[in-house]
Amino acid sequence: MTAPIFANASETLGSAPAGQLPEALEREIRRIYDRSPLYGSRFPLHAEPLQWGCYREIPTLSKKEIVQRGHQAFFADYGEVERGLQTKRYEYESTGGTTQAPMTVIMEDGWWNAQTRRAYLASPILRQFVDRPYRKCVLAPVGCSSNLCPYEDHPFPHRYFDGTVYLNLSSDPFAFPEAEWDRIVLELQATKPEVLEGEPVYLSLLARAAKKRGVTVPSLKAVILTYGKASAQHGARIAEVFPAPQVDLYGSTEAGYLFVGEAFKDNSQVIDANAFIELVPWPAPTNGSSHVRLSNVFQIYVTTRDREAMPLLRYHTGDIVQRFPTGFRLLGREGNLHFRRDGSLVSPTDIDAALPADFSCWHYSLVQTSENRWDFHYVADAVAPAELEPAVAAVLGAGVRVSAFRRRVIAPAASGKFSLLKPLAK
Repeated sequence: MTAPIFANASETLGSAPAGQLPEALEREIRRIYDRSPLYGSRFPLHAEPLQWGCYREIPTLSKKEIVQRGHQAFFADYGEVERGLQTKRYEYESTGGTTQAPMTVIMEDGWWNAQTRRAYLASPILRQFVDRPYRKCVLAPVGCSSNLCPYEDHPFPHRYFDGTVYLNLSSDPFAFPEAEWDRIVLELQATKPEVLEGEPVYLSLLARAAKKRGVTVPSLKAVILTYGKASAQHGARIAEVFPAPQVDLYGSTEAGYLFVGEAFKDNSQVIDANAFIELVPWPAPTNGSSHVRLSNVFQIYVTTRDREAMPLLRYHTGDIVQRFPTGFRLLGREGNLHFRRDGSLVSPTDIDAALPADFSCWHYSLVQTSENRWDFHYVADAVAPAELEPAVAAVLGAGVRVSAFRRRVIAPAASGKFSLLKPLAK
């Protein structure tokens, strides 16, 4: 049986006899089975060397299954975990799981910092900050996990940890009043960070606030776009105010950091030391019945590496990537991509490319309201040019009508995250 496709560098997997798994991958799989009883209860492994046929029979793991089974299912003795939480050997975070319930993630002490360090080492832009003191400011979604947002308002010194200032206050609404932007911009000036990290919409609006106040941050050497999908509009607005190299850092609370690359350069690479990433060709529905294969477009199944608590094996993240000669582009969530009637794909990158050259906005969201009707909501300093509506409609397919609406603010989902493209639920 032919081997699955992996996004990792070939030397990460290594070679193996025909039909067998590479030793590095099999070793990690058996470690995961040893650490978490969840996997043996779902699909027992034999002692003989694993074949690809056996690997494909290992059930994929979904967010829904983790939520339904509960995080306790990953541990033989959850009492030990509870004791570890009290002694700080473990920590837990809550992240978006399903529409019905959040997902609880248990991680061993030091895991997040270690896999973040490996992510930085994998980036030519970020590796300059590894193993040396530097200052960073983080502006994350308000609904983020607790290691990024305090549970209650704290003064500036209490949000400064190991050179990093967390700009969020947990009571902030998304539509920050001007007094809050005054505080955030002042803390940014006071910190003089070399790195600015945040959700792209938040960073775009921070750029607007800084521009309005005539503030620059000449100390910046890198801007990290993470927590959500970035539009080229976000990148351009951020660069106008914070002119530093931009890094696209993709991951999740439960899986860690998985891809890193230059923003909008289609050169993201797997962080090989953090995970094995299997690429599964993505079928797209067309005409309601048949399917087509999209060239170099994949679902990803993640197997984490060297993780003690809640290791993930063939974890279906729900994100879609596209492979280019230079690397990968994260297209977005499966539910946030649109298919024309002929089965061809529309992603936020296509919408970015269709926007008129003289149009600029701080944020937008394109929402489908019926089969042939879409609304383009945008936050901008000026009204969009008339050609925007037909240009976006042409990308979405024949017979589509688009109406543009200028907004003061576009609210996020309950998780604090945003969708650039919101097709009707199938």
